[in-house]
Amino acid sequence: MQTMISEIWLIVTLSLIVSGSAVVISCVLGMPLGAYIGLGTMPGRSILKVLAFAGMAMPPVVVGLLLYLLLSRSGSLGEWQWLFTAKAMILAQVILDMPFVIGITMASVESLPEELRFQLRSMGATQWQLRWTLLRESRHGLMLAVTTALGRSLSEVGAVLMVGGNIEGHTRVLTTAILLETNRGRFTMALSLAAILMTLAMLMNFFFVRLQNRYPR
Repeated sequence: MQTMISEIWLIVTLSLIVSGSAVVISCVLGMPLGAYIGLGTMPGRSILKVLAFAGMAMPPVVVGLLLYLLLSRSGSLGEWQWLFTAKAMILAQVILDMPFVIGITMASVESLPEELRFQLRSMGATQWQLRWTLLRESRHGLMLAVTTALGRSLSEVGAVLMVGGNIEGHTRVLTTAILLETNRGRFTMALSLAAILMTLAMLMNFFFVRLQNRYPR
């Protein structure tokens, strides 16, 4: 029993580390880019929007396959030696998360009334102040972007299994562990891990709902 608890604890901890790291990286990179596209008028803006939304439909197994080829010994990034490590899993999740962060941030900023921008400009707001105020007004959309990215990361199995290898104590996370235990016929363990995964998802959504209620628009 003690061994099972230790195993579950290790799986949950690694899942939170991998998914949490991927979400932080995705938000740090994706939110400014999404805001830039949403607020900007640069050439090629429409193409960037199409690419962002198309990225939401990327099949995880395709991302996993491409990363596997790149990170393998004969691949272009083989010298990194990331294959079958947590770093490769984080990279895969960042690639899958970022389109959601960019797209939702972009849509949230674009949905703000145009009158708000004119009002801020008429009050003498600088470009930086304008963008910061618009982002603050879009905070519910930004929270949705974080929630979506975290949900995508926690539930991901295809790409992380291909580049992580599901190695016990090193790259085994909740989703890959559930798959493994189901294939082994250890349904009690699989159901326990599934219950933990669902609990984490519900706690995550509860937290962001409370946060939205605390800071209404």
